Amino acid sequence: MKEGFLAPEVIMPLKGFRGYEKEDAERYSRSRWWLGMTFGDMFNKASDLYPHREALVDDENRFTYGELREKVDRLAIGLMKVGIEKQDRVLLQLPNWSEFVYSYFALQKIGAIVVLLLPRHGRLEISHIARLTEAVAWILPEQYRKANNLPLIHEVLEKNPQLKHVILVRRKEPNRFMDLERLIGEADLSDSNLRQLTDRTPDPMEVAHMGPTGGTTGLPKLAPRTHNDHICNIEYKTRTWELISNDTCAAVAPAGHDMTFTVAICGTIFAFGKLLLLDSTRPEDFCMVVEREKATCAVMVPALAMRIANFDGLKHYNLSSLVKLHVGGAPSSPDLIRAMDEKIGCKYVIGFGSTEGLNVMTRLDDDLDTVCNTSGRACCPYTQLKIIDQDGNELPANVVGELAIKGPDVFAGYFKSPEENKRAFTKDGFFETGDLATIDDGGNIRVKGRIKDVILRGGENIIPAEIEGLIIDHPDVEAVSVIGMPDEELGERACAYIQPAPGTKPSSDAIIAFLKRKGASLLQLPERIEFIDGLPLTKVGKVDKRALKEDIRKRVGIA
Repeated sequence: MKEGFLAPEVIMPLKGFRGYEKEDAERYSRSRWWLGMTFGDMFNKASDLYPHREALVDDENRFTYGELREKVDRLAIGLMKVGIEKQDRVLLQLPNWSEFVYSYFALQKIGAIVVLLLPRHGRLEISHIARLTEAVAWILPEQYRKANNLPLIHEVLEKNPQLKHVILVRRKEPNRFMDLERLIGEADLSDSNLRQLTDRTPDPMEVAHMGPTGGTTGLPKLAPRTHNDHICNIEYKTRTWELISNDTCAAVAPAGHDMTFTVAICGTIFAFGKLLLLDSTRPEDFCMVVEREKATCAVMVPALAMRIANFDGLKHYNLSSLVKLHVGGAPSSPDLIRAMDEKIGCKYVIGFGSTEGLNVMTRLDDDLDTVCNTSGRACCPYTQLKIIDQDGNELPANVVGELAIKGPDVFAGYFKSPEENKRAFTKDGFFETGDLATIDDGGNIRVKGRIKDVILRGGENIIPAEIEGLIIDHPDVEAVSVIGMPDEELGERACAYIQPAPGTKPSSDAIIAFLKRKGASLLQLPERIEFIDGLPLTKVGKVDKRALKEDIRKRVGIA
C-alpha cells in the first residue's frame, strides 16, 4: 500500500497516521469538498458573527457565543502556558457538561490532538489508549455522579508516566492535580498571548482528534480525523437534517460519542445555533428542558426515544417546539418511529454512521416507509458507496454484501495499525465497514447485520474479545464466549456463556466481582451469565457463536 499523502512539506508528519493518497487529497481540496478550515476557525466564525447570541446551556451554566469565546481563549492560553505543544495528544473524558465544549475547542486552537473518551471507559481502556497515543495530558472530572476518579487516575498514571498533566474539572478539594477553572481564571488575554495563540493554528490537513472505535480482536482502535475530513463530515450531516441558526439542539447521548459530537455539538456550532447539553437520560428531564428552552431538535439513541414514547407523564409537558429528532447508534423499530410521530408529531431522522466516517441519514421529506425500513442515503454527495462480495467485487443493487465507502468525509486509516489498515481497505482505497447491507435503486441503505462480532448496546460498542480475555483469567473458568443477547430497549446486551473448570461452581456474582477487581468498565460487565457444561464448537474447532445466539434467543423467549 502506498505511503499516503499528509499535507504540504511545512506540516510535521504525525507518526502512525497513514494519511490520504495524494491524488485524493488534491481532488478533495481542488473541488472545495474540503473547506480548508480548522475546528478553531469554525468556532471563531460562530463567535465573531453572533457574539451576543446564546450558544450553550448545560446543568449549571449558560453562555453566549462571546462568553464562550472568552472561556475557550483563556483555557487555550492556560494549556499553552503549562507546556502542551502542537500535536501533543490529550485525553478528553468529560460528560455532557459545558467544559467538554470549551476544552475541546481550546485544545484545537493550540494545535493539540484531542483523544475522545467516554465517561464509561475504565482503567484498561484508558491505559491502552494513553499508551497507544503517548498522551501527555488528561482532562476529566474529579468526581462524576457517585464515582470518585482519583483512584482511577492513580492507577492509570502508574502505567503511563508520560501523562504529565492531569486537569480536573469541577474539582471539590485541593490536590496535586491541576484545576481547569483555575487555568482559565489565571490566563491573561493579552495581545501577546493572543498572537501566540494565532501562531499555534494548525493546518487543516493535520489530525484534529482521534476517536476510539470497536474491533473484534481486543482493545479499541483509534480513528484519526483531520480538520478537513471531519469538518466535511459535519457540514454534510448538518445540511442533511437541515440544522439552521434558529435551531436549539438538545444533545442527550454522551458528548464523546461520535454521533453526539458530530451531529449535535459541532453541527450546532457549524450552523450558529444554540446547544443544550443534557447530562440525564430520564424522560422527565428531557421533556422539562425541551419545554423550558423551546428546543427545536434533539440527538439521541433509540433507547431514550423509547423511554420518552412510553413516558406516562408526557402529556404534562409542552413539546410543540420540537420539530425533528436525529436518532442513531442502534436500530429504531418501525413501532418506535410511529409512536414518536403520533405522540410528539416531530420528524424522525435515522442516522447510521461510524467513527471512521460512514455518513448516512434519512431526510426530513422521506415518507414513513423509507424512514421505517432504511437508513437513508449518503449525506455527502461526493462520498462513494458500494456493496462488495468477499473478493472485493462490486455487487448490483439490492444484493446483500459488505458496505464499502470512500470520500472526503471518510478517515484515512487507523492510528499505528498498518496491518489492520491492510485488511480494512480495498485495493482501490475503499474502507470496508464490516456492515452487511444493500443499496436500492434510489441509493437508500438497508442494513442487514454486522460482519464483525461486536455487540451494539444502546449505541455503544462492546467488544466480546475484551470481556472474554478478562473472564478466562478466573481460576474457576475453563472456557468462555460472549455474545449479543437481543434486547427490546437497547438492541443488544452482553451475555457470557461460561464453561466452569472441573470441580468448580462459580457464581454470576463472583464473576462480576472478579471483573470489577480487574478494572473492567461498566460496559465490560456481562448483563447475563449462563453456565453450561461445554461450549458448542464448529467443525473446525472454534466456538459456535451462531449456536449460542440461537440458544439465548430461546432462553429469553424470542423465536
